[in-house]
Amino acid sequence: MIPTVVRPGGRLRASSRAGAGAPGPARSRGAAGTRGIRRTWPYYVAIAPFFLLFLVFGLFPALYSLVLSFQDWNGLGTAEWVGLANFQALAADATFWLSIRNTLIIFALSTFPMMAIAVVVAAMLNSAKRLSTFYKISYFVPNVTSVVAMAVLFGSIFGDSFGLVNAGLRAIGLDGVPWLSTPWAIQVTIAVLITYQWTGYNAIIFLAGMQAIGTEVYEAAKLDGAGAIRTFWSVTLPLLRPTILFVLVVSTITGLQSFTEAQVLTASSSTTNPNSGGAGQAGLTTVLYFYQQAFNYNRFGYGAAIAWGVFLLVVIFSIISFRLGSEKKEKVAKAPGTRKGHRA
Repeated sequence: MIPTVVRPGGRLRASSRAGAGAPGPARSRGAAGTRGIRRTWPYYVAIAPFFLLFLVFGLFPALYSLVLSFQDWNGLGTAEWVGLANFQALAADATFWLSIRNTLIIFALSTFPMMAIAVVVAAMLNSAKRLSTFYKISYFVPNVTSVVAMAVLFGSIFGDSFGLVNAGLRAIGLDGVPWLSTPWAIQVTIAVLITYQWTGYNAIIFLAGMQAIGTEVYEAAKLDGAGAIRTFWSVTLPLLRPTILFVLVVSTITGLQSFTEAQVLTASSSTTNPNSGGAGQAGLTTVLYFYQQAFNYNRFGYGAAIAWGVFLLVVIFSIISFRLGSEKKEKVAKAPGTRKGHRA
């Protein structure tokens, strides 16, 4: 249909400019793309520093360490290509497997109690009516405190002769425990430090998950006759499964890379090498073993192979944690809800 223009004299005239200059489909797409780039380029510029820093300090070192793991290099001379020799030596290295065992024991002693305590703390913070902000900050402070400072403090608290813990044990008639010179006690001390460091951080995450649960769910449970404890086990925990899964995976990643806690706590009790893990090498974690081989013995190629072994260990256990959490989530989704008439 050709548009018309009505003139004052009553005559109609076809508009000669109808459709003039209308862009075709290709031109429209090109113009829209150009406008989109002009509109969004400031955002790309804003996030570019992160990717540049990641390339320089993240991706490049990772790729370089992968190449280095196939070489023999002492840090000064010419690197010699040795192929899979470093990984073959790693597979036969008893100390490496001991470090993995120590890492897994410390991980188990710290992660699961830490998560349980964090859930309880989050539940208390969620029900706090006064000074809730003060409590949140108080629990979060250990996570932003220097790990070295906390390790030195814990070294004093768990000291064999003048430690606060042993003083308390002697005050009630018990014998003191050589916390920093006994293999099992070293692992317990490191686990306690890690638990103290990360409990508040995870409690804040659990608190955010609890506050995302709708109040109507709790009202329905209350109408069904569920008490506080029953509501916590049958309503709060099942709905908190995604958050628990997230915390479990993150705790697995961080727990299997423990280094500073073991290094500082066991340095004073190590007779030959401050990075040997203390008595019986009980505090020798896998990352500490990597540091020892690379920076004490200048075996950078072998150290790079250990680093990639740590990476594979973290990936495997992260996948296991994710799968276990997903299976539990599916079971909870299929389970019946809170039944009427059950009280805590």
